[in-house]
Amino acid sequence: MTNVQSKFLTPVLCTCQEFQHPWTKHCANASAGLLLASIPYCLRVYTMVYMISLMMRHRIPKRDDLIKTIRGILQSTAFLCTNAFSFILYNCFIRYLLGGYYWLTVSFVPAFFASFTALLVERPERRSLLTLYVANVATETIWNMAESRGLVRSIPHGQTLIFGVSISILLYLYRLGLHKTSCKDSIFNILRIFVGKPEEGPRTIAEAKPETSTTQSRTPLNLTTINGIVQAYGRFIDTLKSKHKSCPHKESCISYAAFGGLKPFIGGISLQVALKLIMNIKKIVQNRMNWRKSIFNRETLKLGIFLGSFSLLYKSVSCLLRRTFGKDDPLFAIPAGLIGSIAFTQYPDVTVALYVMWKTLQIVYNYGIEKKVLPKVPGFKILLYSFCTAVLFHAGVLEPKNLRSSYFKFLQAISGERLSNFNLAPFDVYGNNSHQNAREVIKNLNIVTKSNLPKFAMTS
Repeated sequence: MTNVQSKFLTPVLCTCQEFQHPWTKHCANASAGLLLASIPYCLRVYTMVYMISLMMRHRIPKRDDLIKTIRGILQSTAFLCTNAFSFILYNCFIRYLLGGYYWLTVSFVPAFFASFTALLVERPERRSLLTLYVANVATETIWNMAESRGLVRSIPHGQTLIFGVSISILLYLYRLGLHKTSCKDSIFNILRIFVGKPEEGPRTIAEAKPETSTTQSRTPLNLTTINGIVQAYGRFIDTLKSKHKSCPHKESCISYAAFGGLKPFIGGISLQVALKLIMNIKKIVQNRMNWRKSIFNRETLKLGIFLGSFSLLYKSVSCLLRRTFGKDDPLFAIPAGLIGSIAFTQYPDVTVALYVMWKTLQIVYNYGIEKKVLPKVPGFKILLYSFCTAVLFHAGVLEPKNLRSSYFKFLQAISGERLSNFNLAPFDVYGNNSHQNAREVIKNLNIVTKSNLPKFAMTS
């Protein structure tokens, strides 16, 4: 390991033409070609994104809405194109200054500068969303890189633990009512769907105060007799049908938990079916859809089972804690959230777990800044985005096996199919076996190079 690390400071005397644009000796042509190749793909991506966003408003768009949408599409396209072509630009420029490549300058450093430049082009209100997305993928990538080096080891249901801790913190803030003041974020609108508006805080002292009994105490039961057992059973049924005074809902606790879990269950299944129908619309039109294999299987139920079970467990535990302590308390959201997160084992999606984790960190960090507990770092979003994107570019070039397959395909598409043409053999000196690993990833993803020249090669 020490021998490999020492090579990181050793320059690789390879030109940028040999590495990334063998079809032209002019770096300007290589950058311009990548710019032209990335425009159609980026325009297509953001047209879809903004159209979906427009439809989700559930109203007929006005003229101003359409103009704003078109401007947003063009600006976001310019952002993504800048991120793509300026990578080649910075890469060639840094190699020219240093006379060769070092481990960090092969991809990480030029990608950092390219990402920093690109995010300045994008609208400020979209920077948080973009940073959150790349931080999500970069976290998984960094973990994979560390695991491949034997520095860390995955634990069973690790994603469930991440989700449970993160969602419990968000639910605690939700119960405190901070989502209305200091911690405003759209994720709380999603939480409201699954845990219900009755669990929303803050509750008044009168609503959350301990129960004071005004009725006479019940006669002790003699469970050694048949009559006593029947009475105990009757009291148990009455308890199930009743609502504790400190509970915020109107119906009985058992109805509140059961029907609260049923709605997300049905909603989750409906969402999964809708997504599968959209993804297979071509097969449906051509009447080649295998309905049993694609729709009627257990995979379709997983999201619904997770959402329904989470809501059922969270509400059940919350009601149980209120009955046990005779009062309501925002702290009950933490054990209820942790127990409810057990349902995540039915839908153990790493992307969802990391998204909730980063959302929680973002909200807590902003809250800490407002309370002057944490320092405000100028340009933190841009720096974090640049770092995370640089990690993804680095992995895409030198360690493709540690990168999520979907992101490798994205880099291949945005580069105008140039990534698969990069000559990585000179960088095998770093011990990652980059050239062979890249060939294997390209083969596994069925990436076929139709021509020796990429799109808009500009060979002159």
